[in-house]
Amino acid sequence: MDTKVPPSDLLEQLGKLLLAEEGSDVAFSVGGENFPAHKIVLATRSHVFEAQLYGQMKENMACRVTVEDIQPKVFKALLQFIYTDALPQWDDLHAEEYCEISRHLLAAADRYAMDRMKSLCNVATTLALADQHNCDRLKDVCIEFMASSDEMDAVVKTEGYANLKRTCPSILVDVLEKNIRKHTT
Repeated sequence: MDTKVPPSDLLEQLGKLLLAEEGSDVAFSVGGENFPAHKIVLATRSHVFEAQLYGQMKENMACRVTVEDIQPKVFKALLQFIYTDALPQWDDLHAEEYCEISRHLLAAADRYAMDRMKSLCNVATTLALADQHNCDRLKDVCIEFMASSDEMDAVVKTEGYANLKRTCPSILVDVLEKNIRKHTT
């Protein structure tokens, strides 16, 4: 009997849960915008949210939490990453705008201890900046990271990679060559 198991759609379903706002039990007020969410999902993905929502530093069992020092667009992207393990596609941003939002995303990822998000935000943007400013050693480290078999799939899914492909395609040739050399030795 040949049974095919359908691919997992868990992340898609969690993304729909975030968008539908159904069953949300906490709302974040960020820059005047409201972001409903689910405490258990946030706590599962971030020990900072876990401490904030369930631990000793919990917001007095509040259903509304005000977040300072983060732009609404960045907080929305953070929530999207928490629920879907993917960053938004911002095709409408120019390279400078993308670098700026990436810096804010990196700060938010650090604030909420989202290490995977930090790595994804950082590497493609850093590579583009390293190439732009002739920082060859930093460029080599980024290329090595991207060429590692465990990380390349995740990096390719980021907007940073898409931006890199649009603005600095020659760098991707370096990544490809590094990956090929790695697999032939």
